[in-house]
Amino acid sequence: MQVNYDTLAATIASLTQGETDPIALMATTVCEVHHADDRFDWTGFYRVTEPDLLKIGPYQGGHGCLVIPFSRGVCGAAARTGQVQLVPDVTAFDDHIACVASTLSELVLPVRNHAGELIAVFDIDSDRPDAFTQTDADRLADILDQVFAKGA
Repeated sequence: MQVNYDTLAATIASLTQGETDPIALMATTVCEVHHADDRFDWTGFYRVTEPDLLKIGPYQGGHGCLVIPFSRGVCGAAARTGQVQLVPDVTAFDDHIACVASTLSELVLPVRNHAGELIAVFDIDSDRPDAFTQTDADRLADILDQVFAKGA
């Protein structure tokens, strides 16, 4: 099953219309994204809860790491740099945090609110090598902007 991003974006837009609570938005978005493609083994948000610190938010899949500093791992790199992290092989990523040993590739996107402030990162892990494409990164970034930065 490959994700149909047009359908996914429309579904998420419909489900989140009028909602402003970030946790409700995260829970709905992660559920829809996780079930949209069988490459997505673990899908979740890590929220910025204090300076330079991420804590687990709504997610789908097995357990995740509870706390990730900006200084560590793929999620930390996305938060620290504000750049999408598209990692085809997590074993080749310096300082990768193995929350789950089955993760082989990872895609992490910064999430900003309507004021442009980093509020979270959106993390997708796959148990397949080289599972993600630039198209995945671009289309998911568009969906996240639609949900969290609307009104900007």
